[in-house]
Amino acid sequence: MEITGKIIAALPLRSGTSARTGNTWASQEFVIETHEQYPRRCVFTVFGEDRLKEMNIQIGAELTVSFDIDAHEYNGRWFNDIRAWRVVPAQQAVAGNVAQAPAAPAPAPAAAPAAPAPVAAPADPFANPGAPSADEDLPF
Repeated sequence: MEITGKIIAALPLRSGTSARTGNTWASQEFVIETHEQYPRRCVFTVFGEDRLKEMNIQIGAELTVSFDIDAHEYNGRWFNDIRAWRVVPAQQAVAGNVAQAPAAPAPAPAAAPAAPAPVAAPADPFANPGAPSADEDLPF
């Protein structure tokens, strides 16, 4: 899945050592806000110090984030895990999608009969010439 928007928050970096393998790990969460009529916010996680350095996510950046969604259960409750696997600047993602889209073949022109000239619509037979217009027909 993908989401495009502006990074509005970067939560503190978390790191530690795996009890099972002894390897170190790092992860950081970021909040992205979309640019829709009703903006949506989403928290996503980047796991791995190498990925954090590679993605170099900055607050205020316009990005397209590709992510996977998974859920896990803990003590009878379920939690979502939204993990980013690719982050690119928003303009680069749009250009990439346009470049990847195959060019559709142009449709062959069909020989169609000439359309008749448009006819003016008849006046509304139910209109009341003395009634106020829609702009004047307010209940208050």
